[in-house]
Amino acid sequence: MAVCDHKSVGVLVWKDGKLLLIERRKPPYGFAPPAGHVDDHGSFENAAKDELKEEVGLDAVKLELLAEGRKNNRCRREGGDWHYWRIFNAKAQGEVKASEEETKKFGWYSEEQLKDLAGKTEIFLKGEVSDSEWESSPGLEPVWKDWLSELKII
Repeated sequence: MAVCDHKSVGVLVWKDGKLLLIERRKPPYGFAPPAGHVDDHGSFENAAKDELKEEVGLDAVKLELLAEGRKNNRCRREGGDWHYWRIFNAKAQGEVKASEEETKKFGWYSEEQLKDLAGKTEIFLKGEVSDSEWESSPGLEPVWKDWLSELKII
């Protein structure tokens, strides 16, 4: 099992006022923008570009840092219970081609749809939804509920 480097990036891509989200095929389950660990990408910016390409097939032509900070959030890696995040807005080009290995599906989500997904997350975090129910029909990945709230998107 890989060891967590505790550094993560998230990439927000917008089209017609809607945010690109993927439904994760691997833990942590939930809907999230393209995201991942910095690892050997060299920098947060390189990781953001690489994760965008890897997860949804888009090329970042411009990145704008929106926020950064530490969040307690689990990943599937050894020791991965917190991450220092940098969240970017990306101007991207290309056609979305979601990674079959990383994603169940992708879509463009309105503010109202994002709020509905966040509501599902709240119910899950209260323990009112089982892990298996969550895996089959999730809301926003919990760390993304936090980020999208902090960024005043939801």
